[in-house]
Amino acid sequence: MTTDQHGLAMSGADAAATRHYDRAIDELLHFRVEVDAEAHAALAESPDFPMGNVLAAYLGLLTTEVEDARTARVRFGAFRRRIDESALLPRERAHVTAVQALLDGDFLTCGALLGEIAVAHPRDALALAAGHQIDFFTGDARSLRDRIGGALGSWREDDPHFGHLLGMYAFGLEEAGHYDRSEEVGLRAVELNARDVWGIHAVVHTYEMQGRFGDGLHYLDARLPDWSSGTFFNIHTWWHYCLYALEAGDVGRVLAIYDSALADGQSCMELLDAAALLWRLRLEGSEQHERWRALADAWPVRVTEPFYAFNDMHAVMSYVGA
Repeated sequence: MTTDQHGLAMSGADAAATRHYDRAIDELLHFRVEVDAEAHAALAESPDFPMGNVLAAYLGLLTTEVEDARTARVRFGAFRRRIDESALLPRERAHVTAVQALLDGDFLTCGALLGEIAVAHPRDALALAAGHQIDFFTGDARSLRDRIGGALGSWREDDPHFGHLLGMYAFGLEEAGHYDRSEEVGLRAVELNARDVWGIHAVVHTYEMQGRFGDGLHYLDARLPDWSSGTFFNIHTWWHYCLYALEAGDVGRVLAIYDSALADGQSCMELLDAAALLWRLRLEGSEQHERWRALADAWPVRVTEPFYAFNDMHAVMSYVGA
């Protein structure tokens, strides 16, 4: 039996696997691509490590990439067949049930189960982070706010991940319409950890919703080294930057950023942002035929199989634009 960095008991992991798991959670909260390598390293050390398998499954199921989900289904199914689930700790069994609900396409049940885990174990960073993403996918603004807000009292400000909790809370506050409070909490999150890209994203959303486009550009410009590289959230934050520039009427700047940052997207999430930006340009009367055609060519291989309607919608936007 071991404990993770937040004091929660875990079974089936040796010391090395536990270290990799803790690093993976840190990378996840920072939105850094290294989370996959650390998760795989944890399972290489202890293949039947329950929380390691749970983490790997969430990573595969929340990317909106069909191949990632297919791989997660196969690996998690094999894990469940190998183990005696009755021997797992209650928190681990609850996570296994939540992952299975997500595999079954039941986002609402998964989110509810993760909420129960967070109530019983409010320092379960994985339950909070995965639940936060479920709330985002399902558009549950109240839960985006309250899932994290309800757990904050169990975290100390000197915890290295307290700032990340504040960043998630700030985003929930913004989505629930509490813009002044969201800005305050988001700025504090980034003060605690300058490279909290989700906290930066929460502040950016707050300025967007208030029409404070100049403040948004200034905020992102001042923190460019903190958000523009090293994470799988870079492209989306550049997309937000372009929304501000478009509101300022600077189409040239928008197109320059599109060509340098968005045009060569390698994931569905990046293609989504590219399509959403070109569509906004189209609504402004700026037709970008060549850019649309290149983007449309990137979609078919990713949407040949029905999986995620949001991807399909943006693929159709790309085809219409082309």
